[in-house]
Formats: sequence, C-alpha cells, structure tokens
Amino acid sequence: MSDLILHHYPMSPFSHKIRAVLGFKQLAWKSVIVPGFMPKPDVVALTGGYRRTPLLQIGADIYCDTALICDVLEHREPQPALYPAHQKGLARVVSQWADTNLFWAAMSYNFQQRGLQTLFANADRAMALAFVADRNAMGIPLKPAPEAAVAYRSDLRRIASMLDEHPFLLGELPCMADFSAYHPLWFTRVCTPPLAHIFDATPQVLAWMDRMASMGVGQMQKITAQDALVEAARIEPLPLPVMEAFVDEHGIALGSRVSVAAESFGTEPTVGKLVAATRTRYTLAREDKRVGKVHVHFPRVGYVLKAAEG
Repeated sequence: MSDLILHHYPMSPFSHKIRAVLGFKQLAWKSVIVPGFMPKPDVVALTGGYRRTPLLQIGADIYCDTALICDVLEHREPQPALYPAHQKGLARVVSQWADTNLFWAAMSYNFQQRGLQTLFANADRAMALAFVADRNAMGIPLKPAPEAAVAYRSDLRRIASMLDEHPFLLGELPCMADFSAYHPLWFTRVCTPPLAHIFDATPQVLAWMDRMASMGVGQMQKITAQDALVEAARIEPLPLPVMEAFVDEHGIALGSRVSVAAESFGTEPTVGKLVAATRTRYTLAREDKRVGKVHVHFPRVGYVLKAAEG
C-alpha cells in the first residue's frame, strides 16, 4: 500500500483540516510543502492545472479537494469514523456549511488589514503583495470586514450552542462536522492571534478547539517535492473499481477528452481523459513528462465537467 503524501503549507486552513483528520485517525503520512501562491510547477505536474491546497497523493493517484480527501482517508482507515453511521447525513450537511458559509465569514474577518499585517509581519513585502495579488486573481469571495465580523460572531454562537450539551458538535466524539468547523477558527487563533478576541464571548468554543488540537496531526515525515514526483513516476495508478457504475449527467462518454474545474474560486482546469464518473467523483487520466501517467480525482459536487476543446 503506497504512502499518504500530503501537499500543503503550514498556514493553509484547509491543509490543517486534513492534518487534524490525520491526527484523529493517527495515520502516518509524508509532508511536501508547496508554495502558498502561483507558480506551483510541481503541483501542476501532478494535477495538470488544479492549484488549490491541499492535495493528497497516493502513488500515482492524486486526490483534489478536502471533501474527497476525507472520504479517501475514511476508506483507508475506517476507525475512528468521520461519518458515524447514525449521523452520516447530518455530518456532511454541517461540514458543507462550515466549509463554505463559516469559512468565508472567518477568512474575510482574518484577512482584514490587522490580520494581514500579522500574517506577513516577518515576510518580504514583495511576497506579501504577491500573495494578495494571487488571492485576488483566484476570485475569493471575501466580505467587507464589518459584515464579516457580524457573520463570524453569529456562526460562533451557533457552534457554541451545539457544544452546550456535549463535547463535540454532534455528540460525544468528533466527526467530519468538527473538522470542517475547526480549521477556519484555528486560522484565527494561530495565524492572526490579534483578532482572536472574537472568541471571548464563546469560551465553550475555545475549550472545544483545545480538544480538537489535542488530537495532534498524526505521524509526519518530511520529504521533498522531487521525492513525491519520483514516487508518482515509479508506479501506475491504482485500478479503477469495477463495481462502481458510470453515472452520465453530461452526455460525455468515458474515454472522452474533458476538463474539470472548480465552480468557484481557483477555477484553473485540469484536462485529461475521462476514465470514471461515479456517483461521487470524476477521474481523469493524464500524462506529464515529469511523472508519467497519473489519475487525478475530483468530487462531483463543487466541480464542473466539460468536453475539452480541440
């Protein structure tokens, strides 16, 4: 079984979501630090265009988007469960709310001027400007700071009310809802601490964050990007599951040349041959001179499949 290789960078909130899940499941993994903004030549060698962080590599299979990555980790190590049998639907619904509404309220609040000054206090000015320009080019949907603060405080009160009767959002044990709600709050507390006073009115949220942090990040081993590319090049992608039916919503046949791109921010497309379109994911086969043949996997929800031009 090939190693788990996470391509991420330290202050990426969605990366910390996956690091926290790896800690929850006490998994061993290899860490590749990627740039926080474009260009990302080693990332693009694996994905063909997709540039969001993080991505999970298992041999020559590349998994994009944390929703799909969490499903892959759940399959790899089913216990402890991210999606408890009696709360699967609820965990996914709360997780989707947290990864969208809560996330953008929090990040809009975090990226106000005082937050950016804290983030880049020790950075070269050119790097800070490049980061801001990159995020503007991605089209991230930030709210004005006052509206962000109102929305964020409202969301924190909702989270606090979920913690009134038990230690985690949906019960006695953490689940996917907790990890999706945790990572944007982690960013406020750890990456922009001068703004963390927003938690003062909800001490139960801080106690819950301490419980989440206590699970750690699993067993990490650092490797280089070149090591990861060599790993992808040395083996073939995993065989596709034969029992998963082809689900066609587009009139595009398997084997067609297609593109897949995120619906919203960071919409750079990946182009390849459509080799699977199941109920939950798309898989594209593509080749790159640095890594050979890879399979790039995307969740269906939140991504757009089109026939590629040319």
